[in-house]
Amino acid sequence: MSALGRVGAITAKEFKQLARDRVTFGMIVMIPLMQLILFGYAISTMVRHIPVALVDNSGSGAARVISEQVRVTQVVDIVSHYPTAAEAEAAIIAGTVRAALILPENLTQRAAGGEPVGQWLVDGSDTMVSSALLGLRTMPLHLEAGVPPGAYQASTPSFEVALFFNPERRSEVNIVPGLTAIILTMTLVLFTAVALVRERERGNLELLITTPIHPLELMVGKLVPYIFVGLVQVTIILGLGRLVFNVPFQGEILSLAAVTLPFIAASLALGLLFSTLAETQMQAMQMTFFILMPSILLSGFMFPFDAMPLPAQYIAEILPATHYMRLIRAVFLRGAHAAQLLPDILWLLGFTVVMLAIATKRFRKSLD
Repeated sequence: MSALGRVGAITAKEFKQLARDRVTFGMIVMIPLMQLILFGYAISTMVRHIPVALVDNSGSGAARVISEQVRVTQVVDIVSHYPTAAEAEAAIIAGTVRAALILPENLTQRAAGGEPVGQWLVDGSDTMVSSALLGLRTMPLHLEAGVPPGAYQASTPSFEVALFFNPERRSEVNIVPGLTAIILTMTLVLFTAVALVRERERGNLELLITTPIHPLELMVGKLVPYIFVGLVQVTIILGLGRLVFNVPFQGEILSLAAVTLPFIAASLALGLLFSTLAETQMQAMQMTFFILMPSILLSGFMFPFDAMPLPAQYIAEILPATHYMRLIRAVFLRGAHAAQLLPDILWLLGFTVVMLAIATKRFRKSLD
C-alpha cells in the first residue's frame, strides 16, 4: 500500500471514530451555533429597560409628567414605588432595583427656578448601567405652565445623580467579584465532571463496585473535598482583589459564606451530572466548555443582564452563575445580608438537589 493509501486509511478511521463520538460531533455543530446566537442576538451593550424605583414626595402633576417622560426614554422601567428614599436605597442594596428617582416636595418651585427637579440614586457597581443612567441627568424636560421656556435644555442638568458603591466608576470593582463566579464555574464543574470518568478510565471503578456504598453516598463523597477547593479559590480571588485592586468589601463574612456555599454545591452537582453523561475525560471537558461560555456571556459578567432580550434572560436564569453573580456583587459591593437575597440562594439549593438526584439516578455501579 502506498503512503497516500495509508494516510487515506487513517483518515477514514478518524472519520468513523468521530461519527461514533456523538458528544464531540454535537459540539462541532452546537459550539459555533451557540456563539452565533449569543453574540448576534443575545449580547448587546445598549442598556435598556433598567428596573428602577420612584419616590414621589411631591405628588404633583409635574411629578407625573416627569416620571412619564423618564419612562418613555425606554432606558428605565419604573417597577416599584416607595414612600421614602431610605426604602428605595434598601431595594438597591438588595438588588430589587438598580436605581431610584427621588422627586422632592418642592419640585414645582425647583422647576420654576430651573434647578434640578430630582435626584437619581444609582447602583454604580455596574459601570454600563450607571453610564446609561448618567445619560438621563441632562435629558430635556417639557413641563407644565409656570416653567420658563428653555429652562431644561441638554446643557442644563435636569437631575442630580448620586453613584453608590463605586463613585469612581472603576471597572475592576465590578469585574473582580464577578470573576469569582466564572472561575468557580470553570474549575469546579471541570474537576467534578472528570471525577467518575477518571475512575472508570483508571480501573478504580471496579473497587467501588465491590463496596456497599450507595450511589448518593458516592456523589456526596466526591463533592466534599472540592467544597474546600472552592472556598480556597474564593479567598484568593477576593483577597487579592481587595489588596491589589482595592475593591471595597462592604458586606459580612457570614453572608459571603451563605451565598458562596450554595453556588459551590450547585457547580459541583452540575459537574457530577456531566461525569455520568461523559464516556471520556475529553467529553467531560467539552461539556464544561459548553456551560462555561453561556455563563460568561449571559450571567451579567461581561454584558448587563438588563440589556439582553427576554428569551436570553430566561436562559440565563437557568445558569447558576447568573444567580451567584447577583449574590456576590450584592454582598461584596453593596453590603447586602443573606436574608435579603433568599430567592437566589433557594434557587441554587434547589438546583443542587435536582442535579444530585439526576446524577445519582444515572450512576450505575457497573463497568457498562
